[in-house]
Amino acid sequence: MSEFKVEQYPSFSASDLEIIDKSTVFQGFFRIERWQLRHKCFAGGWSGVMTRELFERGQAVVVLPYNAQTDELVLVEQFRIGAVGSGQSPWLLEAIAGMIEPGQSAELTARREAEEEAGIQLTELWPMLHYYSSPGGSTERIQLYLGRLTAAVTPGVFGLAEEHEDIKVHLLPRATAMQLLAEGKIDNAATVIALQWLALHLADVTARWGTDC
Repeated sequence: MSEFKVEQYPSFSASDLEIIDKSTVFQGFFRIERWQLRHKCFAGGWSGVMTRELFERGQAVVVLPYNAQTDELVLVEQFRIGAVGSGQSPWLLEAIAGMIEPGQSAELTARREAEEEAGIQLTELWPMLHYYSSPGGSTERIQLYLGRLTAAVTPGVFGLAEEHEDIKVHLLPRATAMQLLAEGKIDNAATVIALQWLALHLADVTARWGTDC
């Protein structure tokens, strides 16, 4: 077993990959590309030429609005096509999310989506972390934010009609959200990670946001 050394990670760089060919095999609401490539191997030498399909998903933002004074947060409920085959309801309870459009920053996207999906304005954004959602076959990289919520929230139905959005807004105590998480009723990755991050950093968030502006 080799000893892990932080200063030696990652073992390779982008120059240790050779892209032989790539082409678009599907272009619809999303794009799928087919790549032929090879890369260096840990044991030395190069891999054989392999073919991989890549889901070109783009970059996304997820924001969890949280009111540290009332210990409440906002989650949205909407239909998700990817959950249809699960045998459970495809209406999922999630944090607010959206794709980063060309020329826009992650922060601007987070604020825009909070207003479009929930009718709320956030006074401050706290970067949580970023991660690849499924790097084995997708380019999607997600930036998570905690959004500071100070104004009253009006639960209701929001979303853009031209994007076929039908989004129900829920304002609920943080403890209730954590109970739903523990019961497995919140099972989409970004929301799970956001809630767990808040649980880990709750003392810091309360100290910073728990008093009046």
